[in-house]
Amino acid sequence: MRTDQILTRPERVFARLDREPERPAHLQTPQMSRHRVVLLGSTLAFYLAIVVAVLTTSWLVRLDWQVMFFRPYEQWPQLHAFLDYLVVLGQRGPTAVMVAAWLGWRSWRQHTLRPLITLGVALLLLNITVGAVKLGLGRLGPHYATQIGSAELFAGGDIFPSGHTANAVVTWGILAYLASTTVTRRVLSVVSAVVSLSVGATTVYLGTHWVSDVLLGWSAGLLIMLALPWFEPLIAGAEARVFALRERLRRRLETGTVPVPVATALTPLLSAGGKWQLRLTDGASPTGAAGSAAGAQEPAAVAVPAGVQASAASAGHAPAPRPAAHVSGRPHLIRSERTPVTPAGSRRPAHTERPAAGRAAARPATGG
Repeated sequence: MRTDQILTRPERVFARLDREPERPAHLQTPQMSRHRVVLLGSTLAFYLAIVVAVLTTSWLVRLDWQVMFFRPYEQWPQLHAFLDYLVVLGQRGPTAVMVAAWLGWRSWRQHTLRPLITLGVALLLLNITVGAVKLGLGRLGPHYATQIGSAELFAGGDIFPSGHTANAVVTWGILAYLASTTVTRRVLSVVSAVVSLSVGATTVYLGTHWVSDVLLGWSAGLLIMLALPWFEPLIAGAEARVFALRERLRRRLETGTVPVPVATALTPLLSAGGKWQLRLTDGASPTGAAGSAAGAQEPAAVAVPAGVQASAASAGHAPAPRPAAHVSGRPHLIRSERTPVTPAGSRRPAHTERPAAGRAAARPATGG
């Protein structure tokens, strides 16, 4: 019987996830072809035409007011509940989280950071270009319009172009841009186009955007997607720098695992207290953070109490040497012999029979 027939469905799934993936060799980076350049130029001309039409209060502004007075949300109220959820597909926060989660999974499986970096570059371009035009033109939305027939420009608004529409084009279009096969790229291109068109039409239905806002949002998002191949060298360079930084950190961690002598680690603590004196054996030096590779093999320093050294010197013989301290990957703390003191006082019980320090014990009086 075959192994895949014995394994259950969940076990097969986890067995597939545990396999070490490799970066696919068939992934091709989109190039700035002549067809793409022509399409980019046409979209840019359409973008500028919409801006000029709104600035001159042309027929496009009159169409905006006609649709606004038509009030689509009152004509088809049964669609309102569904379209309230559909418009979320154009909000930057939820869509960015969903797409970033999927691209993060792809990055981990394929051992490449290109999907996540490409998404970050596209969203950065979106915020810069769309945000600058929004703040520069300052157009008010249909619900805040003050003068009938006016373009409502330079009034402190931030509605032109439509951020929902541009975000839908970029966020869902990045999936098609990063597709691994031609068929998948075409399918995802159609899906992203349908989603972005639906989100733009929904904002007009809800009355939150003018028609010209949606048209400019579509063209703004498409311009970013068409210009992304120009930023591929920047994306590749950022990925290479991140991987090089990771390798340097890995080498530092690997070379920094050499055990350090206990004396080297405890020298600041021992010299600060004054109770312990440090005696070195076989020429071990307590100075220097890591020393050399040979210094790690030298015997560690032995800590001897100062009182023991003094008593041994007065008796005329040297104290017996203690064994060398154990050398390990982390320092061993030396527990002080002083009585631990707490805010409430000493934890040791009081000894009433013990004479006070520095005074001789009182002798009992004897009769004469």
